[in-house]
Amino acid sequence: MESRGTISVVVVEDHAITRAGIIFSLKESKEIDVVGEAADGRSAIEVISRLQPQVVLMDIRLPGMDGIEATRVIKSQLAGTRVVMMTSYADDQSLFSSLLAGADGYCTKETKPADIVTAIRCAAIGAAWLDPEVAGRALNAASAHGMRVARDSGDATDHGLSDRELEVLALIVEGNSNQQIADLLFLSPETIKSHVHRILEKLRVNDRTQAAIIALRRGILPPTQKI
Repeated sequence: MESRGTISVVVVEDHAITRAGIIFSLKESKEIDVVGEAADGRSAIEVISRLQPQVVLMDIRLPGMDGIEATRVIKSQLAGTRVVMMTSYADDQSLFSSLLAGADGYCTKETKPADIVTAIRCAAIGAAWLDPEVAGRALNAASAHGMRVARDSGDATDHGLSDRELEVLALIVEGNSNQQIADLLFLSPETIKSHVHRILEKLRVNDRTQAAIIALRRGILPPTQKI
C-alpha cells in the first residue's frame, strides 16, 4: 500500500501513549504515511496482512506474541514487507534474535526521530539500518554464533560481487578494518578502500555495517567462509 510516493508504515507498540507519540513524530516527515497501528503481535499480523505496508515499525516486548515472533511470521507470509525493530531493550540476545527473525533494522527508543525515518527509508529500499550504538554488538553476536541470517527474499547469488570482493566482504563481517584487511590479503589500503566502495555500491548500502548485515541476512558468503 503506497500513497503519493510516500512510504506506508504500520506502527506496532503496546503502550498507547508511546504509540501515539511515535505516530505523531513520524507524521512530521513528508516521507512517511502511517496507514495503521497495532498493540500486540497477533493483531499486528492481521493489520499488516490486510494493509500490506512497505515497512513495519515493531516493538519487541508485546503481550501474547512478541515482536520477534510476529516478525518471523510476517517475513514468512509477506516476504516483501520490511520490519524495523524499535525497543527499549538493546541486549545482544534481542539484537541477534531480531536479525534471525528477518528484521531489516533495529532502533532503540532513544534513537533520534530523524534516524528512525532514515531506518524506515533504508528498509523500504531493501537496505539494513542499525542504531550505531548497537551495530557493532549485533555483528559480533552473529559472528560469535557462527551463523548467518538467511531470511531475506533476495537471491543470495544476485549481488554482482567478484571473488575478491566476496573475500573482502567476509573480512568486513569479521570486523576487520581496511588496514587489517590489506595486511591479511597483502594488498594496499587504497586497493581495499576501492573494493569496499564497490561492495557498498553493488549492495546498495551506505556503510560497512549495512553491507555486513546484508551479507548475513542473504547468506551471500559461501558456506565454507568463516564469519
